Amino acid sequence: MIKKVSRNEIRKVRHERVRQSISGTKEVPRLNVFRSNKNISVQIIDDDAKITLVSSSSEGLKLENGSNIEAATKVGEDIAKKAVKLGITKVVFDRGGYLYHGRVKALAEAARENGLEF
Repeated sequence: MIKKVSRNEIRKVRHERVRQSISGTKEVPRLNVFRSNKNISVQIIDDDAKITLVSSSSEGLKLENGSNIEAATKVGEDIAKKAVKLGITKVVFDRGGYLYHGRVKALAEAARENGLEF
């Protein structure tokens, strides 16, 4: 019997392959996106020091529906405002193995509009 590999396992393989070439530094940290069925969360990470500098999620913002494009837009705005407040303007975008489409795209565009460059 043929067993189908789950989409999340395939996403993790894709993410690890991309992470071989993407890394965040103190000057240019990594903007990482995680998308679940209920929420979307994002972190700005310094991979050299192995610390999270800023994070935001639809769960933390107490949004009514955290799994739609409007929620992703609000999370993108929030992370950009927090990052600019800390003096972070340039980041490397890590889409986490997800397609650059829908919620991930909305989050990225909202972050760009509010001051982040990537």
